[in-house]
Amino acid sequence: MENLFRTVNALFAFIAPVSDFLWDFPTNFKAYSQIPVLGQFPFAILLLVGVGIHFSIRTRFVQTMNPRKIVRIMLRRQSSGTGISAIASFMLGLAMRAGPGNIVSITGAISVGGPGALFWMWVAAFFGMATAFMESTLAQLFKEKKHDEFVDGLPFYGRRILGDRRGVGTFLSLVFIVYALFNVPPQTFNVFTAMGTIAAVTGEHLARQSTVYYCIAVGLVVACSFIIMGGIRRVTAYTDVLVPIKAALFCLMSLVIIAINLPLIPYFFHEVIVGAFAPHTLFGSAIGTPLAQGVKRGLMSNEAG
Repeated sequence: MENLFRTVNALFAFIAPVSDFLWDFPTNFKAYSQIPVLGQFPFAILLLVGVGIHFSIRTRFVQTMNPRKIVRIMLRRQSSGTGISAIASFMLGLAMRAGPGNIVSITGAISVGGPGALFWMWVAAFFGMATAFMESTLAQLFKEKKHDEFVDGLPFYGRRILGDRRGVGTFLSLVFIVYALFNVPPQTFNVFTAMGTIAAVTGEHLARQSTVYYCIAVGLVVACSFIIMGGIRRVTAYTDVLVPIKAALFCLMSLVIIAINLPLIPYFFHEVIVGAFAPHTLFGSAIGTPLAQGVKRGLMSNEAG
C-alpha cells in the first residue's frame, strides 16, 4: 500500500508546478511584472473576473434576481420524460461544490492569502454566478438533438469543428477522461481529511493490514460504482436524498460555530476587510496574493469558469 501511495504521488507531482505557472502567467515574466499595478495580476484573474463583470452587466445582474422567482423556477415540475428536473440538477451541483469548494477552498485561500483572501472570494463568487449562469444557458441553447437525445460538450463540438472525424471525437473524449482523473486527488482529499480528523479525535487508527480496512474500501468502491453506473438519474436520485441532509448538517454546524464565537464576529469582518485593502498587501511585495487566492478559490466554490 505504501508503494501505491508513493506511485500516486510521483504520478501527480508535476500538476502543482504546471498549475502554478498557468495561474501566475504572465506575471512570471519580468517584462509584464514590471507594469505598474496591472503587472501584478495574472491573466486568468483578469479574464475570469472580467468575464463575470461583463456578464453581470449584460444580464442586469442576474445573480440578484428575485429569490422567489428563482425558487419557483427551481421547483417547477419536469415537463418531459428525458433528462432531470431543475431541483435535481441543483442538488447534483451542490453535492459537488459543498466540500471541495466551500470548505477546502476557504482554508486554502486563507492559509496562503490571509483573511483578506476571503473578501475577494466573495467578490469572485458574486461575479462568477453570472458566468455560471451564462455557461449553463449557452449549453442549453446550443445543444443539438441526435436521434432521441440531446448532445453537446467538448467531444461533440470539437469533432464538428475539426472536420467531423471520428478520431477527433475519440481523442477529445480521452482528454476529458484524463482531466477527470486529475480531479481525483482534490476530491478524495475531503475523505482523507475527514478520516484523519476522526482518528485524531477518537485516538483510533485502523491498520492498513487490517481486513476491515480493505472491506471498507471495497464497500465504498462497490457502492459508488452502483450509483455511478446507473446514469444521471440514479445519481440524482441519491443526491436528492443525501444533499439536503448534508446541507442541513453543514448549515447547522456553521451556525453552532458562529454562535460559539459570536463576540469575535466584528473582529472577523475587521480582519477580512483590512487584509483585503491594507496598504502592505495592495502596494507591497505581496501585492495581489489575497486577491489571487480569493479569486481562484471563489471561482472553484461555484464552478464558474
